[in-house]
Amino acid sequence: MNSIKKTIEVRPKAGETEKMTVNVGVVDLGQVDLLVQEGFYSNRSDLVRTALRNQLALHGEAVKATVARRTLVVGLQHFNRVDLERAVTAGERLHVQVVGLARIADDVTPELARASIESVIVLGAFQASAAVRKALADRIH
Repeated sequence: MNSIKKTIEVRPKAGETEKMTVNVGVVDLGQVDLLVQEGFYSNRSDLVRTALRNQLALHGEAVKATVARRTLVVGLQHFNRVDLERAVTAGERLHVQVVGLARIADDVTPELARASIESVIVLGAFQASAAVRKALADRIH
């Protein structure tokens, strides 16, 4: 049971984005550069981000249906020491399932993480100390 949830819808800030590399053909790249040169976009990244958002909007209903079916949290899910201690006290083992960012606070020890978290599935980014990541390595899918 995963009754402890802190969910916040977030827009990435500087430093909270992930880099994605895309290989494109030279003709496509030339057309991208032409659109940038003509002022349709401020740079290549602006065009790629816009295209990505348009595709995500196009498939928005499929994403929503999958999120509901798989009981995923969309946005930011943050766990601190108190949250995880509460789960252990309640006899719960958490299944962290996030589309976006899952974050485990620095005050969480590797032992507490192992005692309270059964599995971690993150489509996006997972932030935790190196020690906690190592402790959960066999549970991160």
